[in-house]
Amino acid sequence: MTSPASPSSVVPVHADDTVLGVLRSPRLLTREALAGIVTTLALVPEVISFSVIAGVDPMVSLVSSVVLAIVMSLLGGRPAMVTAAAGSVALVVAPLVQQHGVEYVLPAVLLAGVIQVAFGTAGLARLMRFIPRSVMIGFVNALGILIFVAQVPHVVDVPWVVYPLFALTIAIVVLLPRLTKAVPAPLIAIVVVTAIVVFAGLNDVHTVGDEGPMGGGLPGLTPWLVPVSLDTLVIILPTALSVAFVGLMETLLTAKLVDDITETPSHKGKESWALGVANIAAGFYGGIAGCAMIGQTVVNVKIGRARTRVSTVVAGLFLLLLVTGLSSVMARIPMVALAAVMMIVAISTVDWHSVKPSTLRRMPLPETLVMVVTVVVVVATGNLAIGVAVGVLLAMVLFARRIAHVIRVERTVDAQSGAVRYDVVGPLFFGSSNDLVEHFAYRDDPASVVVDLSRAQVWDASSVAALDSVETKFAAHDVAVEFVGLDDRSHAFRSRLTGQFGE
Repeated sequence: MTSPASPSSVVPVHADDTVLGVLRSPRLLTREALAGIVTTLALVPEVISFSVIAGVDPMVSLVSSVVLAIVMSLLGGRPAMVTAAAGSVALVVAPLVQQHGVEYVLPAVLLAGVIQVAFGTAGLARLMRFIPRSVMIGFVNALGILIFVAQVPHVVDVPWVVYPLFALTIAIVVLLPRLTKAVPAPLIAIVVVTAIVVFAGLNDVHTVGDEGPMGGGLPGLTPWLVPVSLDTLVIILPTALSVAFVGLMETLLTAKLVDDITETPSHKGKESWALGVANIAAGFYGGIAGCAMIGQTVVNVKIGRARTRVSTVVAGLFLLLLVTGLSSVMARIPMVALAAVMMIVAISTVDWHSVKPSTLRRMPLPETLVMVVTVVVVVATGNLAIGVAVGVLLAMVLFARRIAHVIRVERTVDAQSGAVRYDVVGPLFFGSSNDLVEHFAYRDDPASVVVDLSRAQVWDASSVAALDSVETKFAAHDVAVEFVGLDDRSHAFRSRLTGQFGE
C-alpha cells in the first residue's frame, strides 16, 4: 500500500493501487507484470552503457540493478518507482575507478549507503519541500531532453534498414493503444521488431549485445580488496558523499514526479533510508550503487500504467531471468526499438504547457528564468542533481531580492498634537531590514516617536540589529523611540538579542 506523506495526512488509497488489490485481480496483475517487463527491456541498455561510463564490468551493473530493484520494491516509500544502477552515480564513481581502481568502489558504495540511511532516519528528506515548482518543471523538461538526446546515436549514421524499423516501432507504440490497451504497446513493438531483425537476418542492425558482454550466470559476493585505514577513508569519502547526495536528490525528485503522475503520496524519509539499505546490499552483491531511474520510471507509470510494488518486483525478477538464463535473447533486441520507445517517453515527459508562449507571457520573469537556467545547466552538464542545485540557489537569490523590497514604512503626523507614528509593514529579515534605518526622519521628529510593528515580524538577528540602529540614531538626535505591536514570538526574539551587537 502507498505510504502516507506524513503521519497526520490520511489519503484514501484506491484498491487498484494496493498490492493485495492487484494480486486479487488477474487484469491488474497482468497490467503490473507487463509494465515491469517493458521497464526491464528499457532498463538493460542504459545500465550496460552506464557500466562503461563507470569503468566496471556490465555484469556488475546488471546484478546490482537486480538487487536495487527488488530491495527498493520491498522497502521503498514510493511504489512503482524503478531503482537501478544509474548514469548520475556512474559519472560520480568513474573518477574514483580511474584514479584508484575498481576495488575502492565497494567501500565507497557502503559508506554512501550508510549516509543515505542516516539522512532518511533523521527526517532530512523533508527538505524536498523547499524545491520550487519552477525548478521541478525545469527538472522534468531537462529530463525529457536528456532522454531524447541519449537515443539519437542509435538512429544517426546507421544502416538504412534501421529507419523502417524505427518508423514501425513508433507506429505500433502510437497507434496500437487506440485498438487495445490489454498489452503495453512498447512490449509488442519490441517483440515485433526483434522478430523481424532475427528472422530476416539483419545482422547490421545494432543490438543490446553490442553494448557490452552478456555472459550468463551470477557472481559471488563482492570481495573487499582494500585496507581498512584512514587513507582508504580519505580516498573514498568525497565519492561516497557525492554518490549519497546525487542518488538522494534524483530519487526524491523522481518520487515527487511519480506522486504528481499517479496522484498518490509517497514517504520520502522511508524512500531515503531504503535507498541506503539497497545500496549497501548492491555493494555486497553486485558491486555498484544506484538510484531512481527516471526515464524507466516514466515508462513504468505512464506507458505501463503501473501503480504498485508488483511492477518493480517483476522488473527485478525479469532482469534476473535475463541475466542468468536469457542473456542470449536479451542480446538480440535491436537498439533502435528501445531508442524509439524512449524517444516517445522523452516527448511525453516534457511539460509542453510550461513552454507555450501564452504560459510564458503570464508567468513572472524570475520563475521562467529559474526554469530555463535549470534546463540549461542540466543539459550542459548531463547531471540532473547539479542543475537542480543551481536552480534552487538561483530561486533563493531571486526570492530574497524580490522580498527585500516588500517592507514599507509609513510616517503619520497627528495634526493636533504633532506626535509622529511610524507603521512598519512586511517581514523583517536580513534581506529586507538592511535599509530599514533609512526610512526614518530623525532630524525632523519630535522628542518622542512610536514605531508600530504590528504588521511586521522579526525573523533574524539582522532585523534586531537594524531596530537597534534605528533606536541609536533617534537617541543621537535626543528622540525617544517606542517599539510597539510585535507579536509574542518576535517580541521574545528581540528581547533576547537587543543590545548584544555593540555600537
